[in-house]
Amino acid sequence: MQGEADSLWPAEQGAVTGPLAGVRVLDLTTVVMGPSATQMLGDLGADVVKIETPGGDSMRRIGPWRTPGMGPLFLQANRNKRSVVLDLKSPDGKGAAIALAGLADVLVSNVRPQGLLRLGLDYDGVRAANPKIIYCSAVGYGAGGPSSGKAVYDDLMQAASGIAGLFGRVDGAPRYAPINICDRVVGLYVANAVTAALYHRAVTGEGQAIEVPMFETMAQFVLADHMGGGAFDPPLGEMGYRRLLSRTRGPYPTRDGYLALVVYTDKDWRAFSALVGAPDLMEVDARFASQESRTRHAEEVGRFLAEQLPGRGTAEWLDLLHGIDIAACPVNAIEDLFEDPHLKAVGFFETLEHPTEGPLVTPRFPVRFDRSPASVRRLAPNLGEHDAEVLGPFAPGAAT
Repeated sequence: MQGEADSLWPAEQGAVTGPLAGVRVLDLTTVVMGPSATQMLGDLGADVVKIETPGGDSMRRIGPWRTPGMGPLFLQANRNKRSVVLDLKSPDGKGAAIALAGLADVLVSNVRPQGLLRLGLDYDGVRAANPKIIYCSAVGYGAGGPSSGKAVYDDLMQAASGIAGLFGRVDGAPRYAPINICDRVVGLYVANAVTAALYHRAVTGEGQAIEVPMFETMAQFVLADHMGGGAFDPPLGEMGYRRLLSRTRGPYPTRDGYLALVVYTDKDWRAFSALVGAPDLMEVDARFASQESRTRHAEEVGRFLAEQLPGRGTAEWLDLLHGIDIAACPVNAIEDLFEDPHLKAVGFFETLEHPTEGPLVTPRFPVRFDRSPASVRRLAPNLGEHDAEVLGPFAPGAAT
C-alpha cells in the first residue's frame, strides 16, 4: 500500500515559482467559477490536479477549437493543471479520489453537497483520510436556507443578486451583464478563502471546511455599492448609488468615437469647467456645487458632460483631459485589447506553444510578486492527459 501511495501524484517537473509553490490542490470543479479559482491557485504556484468525469468538463465543448474538447473557455480557466479521468461513482474511481485527497493540502469542489455526500467525498469522508485537509466547497446557496442545494449558473446569480435588476433601473428592463461576472467574482472569493485557510493551517496546524456560497457572496458584492439609505435602521432613503444608476453616466460620444471619463472631485470639476469655457459653473449652478449635490443630480451632470464632448475627437480629448489630470480612456472593443499600448508595454499577453493545440495567446496572471512571481508552467490539459503520470497504480489499464 505504501508503494502505491508513493507512486501517486508525483511532483511537478522543472522550476516552480509562486507563493503557493509546494501546495497540492485537488480540483473537483467544472464550468467557470471553480476552474477560474483553481487556475489562480495554479498560477500562484500550486500543483493542481483536476479530476474530470469520462465526459470531461462541459466547458471543453464550447468552441471554436482546433481539437474537439479544447475550446477557448476551457483553455482560459484550466492552465497550470494536470487532468485525470475518474468515474467517481465506481469503487475504483472513488478509491483513487480518496487516495489523492489523502495527499492533498486543499480540495476545491463546486459539485452540489448532496452529490458529494452520496459519493462519500463530503468533508467528513475526506477528512477521515486527511485530517489536515482544507476542504473548500463552492455552492449556489449557503447551508441552512430554503434554497440550499439548488443548482445555479451565472445567469441565475445575476438575477438573484440584483445585478440584472439594476439594469432595469437604468433603462427599464432587467438584463444580464455580458460576462460571467458572478462566476469570476466568486472564483476570486474561493481563491482568497483557500489562501487564508492555508495561512491559518500554517499557524495552527488545523485543516478546516470552507463554504463559499454564490448567492450570499454576490449579494454582499452588489450591496456594498447599493445599500444607500437601506444601510440605516430605519432607512434614510432609497437604496442604490445614483451615480452608477444614472442613464447619462456614459460612455459619451465624441466627434469620432466614444470616451469614458470621470469628473469626480471638486478639483476635477473646476479644471473641467474651465476647460469647456464655464469656469464659474460650480458657483452659479447649485447642482454642480459639491460632490453630494452632483450625486443627487447625476442625470443632469451626465447630460452636461455628454453635451461637451461631440465637438472634439477622442484623441484630442484624451490629451486635454490628461493634461489637467482628469481620468479618461478610450472605449475598447475586446479585440482592441490585443493592441492596447499599455498591455503591450507590460507584456500582458504571451504566445505559448501548446503540445496539441499549437500557438495559444495567454493573458498572464496580472499581479506581480517581487520575490515569488506567478507563472504559466503548463497550458490547459487534454482530457485524461495525466492519468498514468498522476494516478500510477490507479490509472486505467495499470497492472494490478
